[in-house]
Amino acid sequence: MKHLLSSSAFLIVNKQLAKQVGLKGAILLADLISKEEYFIANGMTDGWFFNTEANIERDTTLTSYQQRKCLKTLKKYQIIETKRKGIPAKQYFKINEANLLRILSCEETEQLEVNKLKDLSETNLRTINKNKEIRITNNTISNRRDEFVSEVLSFNYDESILNGFIDYWTEPNKSNTKMKYELNKTWSTKLRLNTWATNQKKWDKPKTNTKTMSKLDAQINEWQKAKELL
Repeated sequence: MKHLLSSSAFLIVNKQLAKQVGLKGAILLADLISKEEYFIANGMTDGWFFNTEANIERDTTLTSYQQRKCLKTLKKYQIIETKRKGIPAKQYFKINEANLLRILSCEETEQLEVNKLKDLSETNLRTINKNKEIRITNNTISNRRDEFVSEVLSFNYDESILNGFIDYWTEPNKSNTKMKYELNKTWSTKLRLNTWATNQKKWDKPKTNTKTMSKLDAQINEWQKAKELL
């Protein structure tokens, strides 16, 4: 059932679910189900998977505030569970399929199964981007980006460092066929991330006040001259 609501090809919004949790809530749930399917395919067995607010906003256009508001509603209906774990802490999600099915009537569930191809071309499949409805296509660069994000987030660095690294290296080219990191002849995420973190520490160091240093140097020189005259 859940795979019919995922965003593997585009966001599938069930009308009855949207009436219960709101259109944005249904869009967020569709995106989370898509991420859940990705993690299941990569060995996840306990039902818990992680995602970031930045990644969700990139895929759905929902802001952090809108996401939190939608999650509050989804938790109210006991469709979604969340928890934070790991160092640095990451947001984990779990989808309660049993409660989701209770919201959807048996008649509408069967209708989704029978008319799946028809629904794909109708108004059930919508996403919002700058107040306009667009179809989100699932291309290979999107899948590769998810894999890259998953790999980067597995390293134990501050979240700000990881997010900055992801934003920089996943920038697509003009034709939207490759990301910046894919344009390198050689690539090691571990080595690049280590260099990125090291440089970040250098960039964050406070700069020395050259005027203060010049004044101090002048005082030292005067003291040395006075010592030589003794």
